[in-house]
Amino acid sequence: MSTLRDLAEEHTGLSPADIDHLHRIAGDWQLLSDLSFADLLLWVPIKGEPRRPREFLCVAQVRPTTAPTAYQDDQVGKIVGGPEVAHLDVAITQERIWREGDPVWYGDTPARHEAIPVRLRDATDLEEALSEVIAVIGRDTNLSTARTPSQLELNYLTTADDLAQMVADGTFPPPRLPGEITSAPRVGDGLIRLDASGKVTYASPNAQSAYRRLGFNAHLVGEELAKLSSRLSGDPLEGNDAAERILASLRGEFPARMEVEARGATVLTRALPLLPAGVPIGALVLVRDVTEVRRRERALMTKDATIREIHHRVKNNLQTVAALLRLQARRVDAPEARMALEESVRRVASIALVHETLSMSSDEAVEFDGIVDRVASAATEVATTGFPVKIRREGTFGVLPAEIATSLVMVLNELLINAVEHGFPAPDEDAEPQPGAAEGEVVVSAHRFRKQLHVTVADNGRGLPDGFKFEGSNRLGLQIVRALATGELRGSIELRNRAGSGTEAVLVVPLGKR
Repeated sequence: MSTLRDLAEEHTGLSPADIDHLHRIAGDWQLLSDLSFADLLLWVPIKGEPRRPREFLCVAQVRPTTAPTAYQDDQVGKIVGGPEVAHLDVAITQERIWREGDPVWYGDTPARHEAIPVRLRDATDLEEALSEVIAVIGRDTNLSTARTPSQLELNYLTTADDLAQMVADGTFPPPRLPGEITSAPRVGDGLIRLDASGKVTYASPNAQSAYRRLGFNAHLVGEELAKLSSRLSGDPLEGNDAAERILASLRGEFPARMEVEARGATVLTRALPLLPAGVPIGALVLVRDVTEVRRRERALMTKDATIREIHHRVKNNLQTVAALLRLQARRVDAPEARMALEESVRRVASIALVHETLSMSSDEAVEFDGIVDRVASAATEVATTGFPVKIRREGTFGVLPAEIATSLVMVLNELLINAVEHGFPAPDEDAEPQPGAAEGEVVVSAHRFRKQLHVTVADNGRGLPDGFKFEGSNRLGLQIVRALATGELRGSIELRNRAGSGTEAVLVVPLGKR
């Protein structure tokens, strides 16, 4: 389905600023829909020669969560004209809210039509003349369940009419603040209406319950909400901030959302000024009890911090083990024993790299490219070869879960050490390379294909010895590689000679659910 911007750019002559304003309306009009108990349809006139009545295109639609919808089918993308859009044409030409007319029928559903002109006011100078109407909001109410409205419904409808007039004036919705969310609070979470002096004239049952969680057990009607919020808050600075934001809305400003905490409860608030025809008559305050949500978030943050601390301690313990092995290697006279201990140091250190990365991450996954680069650097430092050998990486491993990363780093460590030490002659094996001779190179390449990670470690060295069999090798490093690749990683590995010269190891690791 085409987006609002796509439809508007293709079928209308609206400017980018006009379309951005329509996006702001579509991001905030669930509030107006719920207060109105009505579907809202955003209509824009089709570009071209003006006709009376002109044709309109529906670029957005929202259904109320407080009442049944008037439309079972989606109206976005629909183009209408003729008598069916006469009310939209009146609203856009006369620049006023249209409420006249008899109910219309959509199949078996009776509905009442209203049309609200959408005007974009110049935000740089609110005293300047208003710009032209750029679109129309059709407010269509399902009348099949019409009944005598309750006090809650009357307050909802009254507030909806005030906001509708603000849409026509160009003062609603407000500009979006950086990083601000639009999903909460909503009408059903809790609604409080204030008069021009800041006193509560109506509070919905959910709003009353939210303030009861904060410690206020009396009825909200008649209370000065700014002073009450300041008094209830457990933090004086936070309480003053909450009070100031409510007072700012009474002055006609649009303050940012904020949370009020008291007695272990947390209530999210949003204050909106009511300025029909530019006259400040009070404010609308939406509240939502988010106590349990914040409690779960704090629990998750504590859990994440605990997990990171565990990884940090595991990393420290592994580094301690590596240091002990290194000290032991220095005291061993037998060359084979010393070499075995040094290899164990490298293996333990490679695992420590994974836990070091996890200790700085908020989840059980790691950016693996940095780990590969550090392991490759270590492999070139410890290798004993008569050739200068460079290791480089092609492609990206991306983010890998911890259970894959821990085993994969050990496999790569063994393959890189094996490629450097056995792919190129040691100083005592062959003569020094002649000037201009090609340097040794090991390339680690990685790419993802069909939920699999394909890794290749290739060198341009002397290749595998005659009669070499990977499955029958008694080298500890290759045995570790084979066991981890086919066991822990549940993949496959192949070690073979390259065409021309050198060796390559091809590893395939499945990335699906384990």
